[in-house]
Amino acid sequence: MAEITAAAVKALREKTDLPMMDCKKALTEAGGDEAKAIQILQEQVGKVIGKRATNATLEGRVFTKTAPDGSEAVAVEVLCESAPVAGSEALAALGNALTAQLLSGPGAESGEALLDQPNPNGTGKLRELYESVVNKIREKIVVNRIAKVKGPVGVYVHHDGKTAVLFAAEGTAKDAAVLRDVAMHVAAMKPTVATVEQADPAAVKAERERLAAEARATKKPENIIEKIVDGRMGVFYRDVAGVLTEQLFAKDDSKTVRQILAENGLKAKDFKLIVLGQS
Repeated sequence: MAEITAAAVKALREKTDLPMMDCKKALTEAGGDEAKAIQILQEQVGKVIGKRATNATLEGRVFTKTAPDGSEAVAVEVLCESAPVAGSEALAALGNALTAQLLSGPGAESGEALLDQPNPNGTGKLRELYESVVNKIREKIVVNRIAKVKGPVGVYVHHDGKTAVLFAAEGTAKDAAVLRDVAMHVAAMKPTVATVEQADPAAVKAERERLAAEARATKKPENIIEKIVDGRMGVFYRDVAGVLTEQLFAKDDSKTVRQILAENGLKAKDFKLIVLGQS
């Protein structure tokens, strides 16, 4: 049996960034052949993934990245099993690579699809980086939801990394800070849709019919019923439909979000709200 020296174990650990004992076991199994030991270590990732497949992933972080000119932004939700891993440098390196590729690449329909794209911060595919992180950490890690918006955009990430918002607008901002402020508002108030036009048509129709019936019951003239309904729909859009533009702005509740945006030359277009673990 080949002698496994401390220097050989150390060299393998430096190349793989895996625990010393794992490196020693792999070298022993490989009869001291470093290349074969690396192959053995790489094959272990499948065993780790399979063994922990049913484990709950209740921790993690949402990573974001914004184009230098603020024209677009992305978010990637990465789930894991424990809080220490969620705050680790290894998970951050994975998250940063994923967001960099999502921002600069062709886009992707899912986290799994994104993993099959190149690693912009290294060589090979993002899946290879993902597998190396899983092999090192030995936890279940899931690249879950991804999002990409074009703007101008505002981005907000809560201090714990568990809530992130990408807010997309139309127009040219007089003050770009308002974009982040609206993104922060979304994180706090959690609207359902961005604009009145995006509200559920069936719910809007039902509410308009209900309000019209109430107005007719008071013998209001038909020619003013529609105006009455239009005036009262604001409460529905704000409190029931959860329309962002009709909500009172969190930083100045004397105005709606729509008014704040208009004052800055902007109109709301869309937003993506990602709260860790929530669909």
